[in-house]
Amino acid sequence: MSSILTAVTGRRQTTCRTASWWLAPALGSVCAARRLTREKLAGWGLADQVEVAELLVSELVGNAVEHAYGPVRLSFSAEDGLLRCEVEDENSELPQMRVVDADAESGRGLFLVDVLSCCWGGVRTARGKAIWFELPVFARAETDSPIDALPAVAA
Repeated sequence: MSSILTAVTGRRQTTCRTASWWLAPALGSVCAARRLTREKLAGWGLADQVEVAELLVSELVGNAVEHAYGPVRLSFSAEDGLLRCEVEDENSELPQMRVVDADAESGRGLFLVDVLSCCWGGVRTARGKAIWFELPVFARAETDSPIDALPAVAA
């Protein structure tokens, strides 16, 4: 599902771009999530954040596939200079950031999310939980402009 919402508040017009997909609870979904991230952000003119978003999405989707059960939902919204990514799964247990040994083979995913995003968190949902992060974004134009200054276009 993909859409663009335009809200008019007073004289200010804000464009919110949204997209979401259901992914299978399988390791192949991590690769699919990276591809969807790359394609959607490039299509929205947010190529400068593709690498970081792709890395963080793969961490969150990988965690959902490994520690949860049932389908995983990947969602994006871009509004007011922020890109928000949410990964929902059917396990209601919120993850905890851990301190890991230097030679540990896993356990650094939330650390990466914490370091590379401007903010992140998790919330329980009716079906499980959603873990989210936000990145500041600027759209490519003749001059860098915040995402909400873009004209509405088909997603």
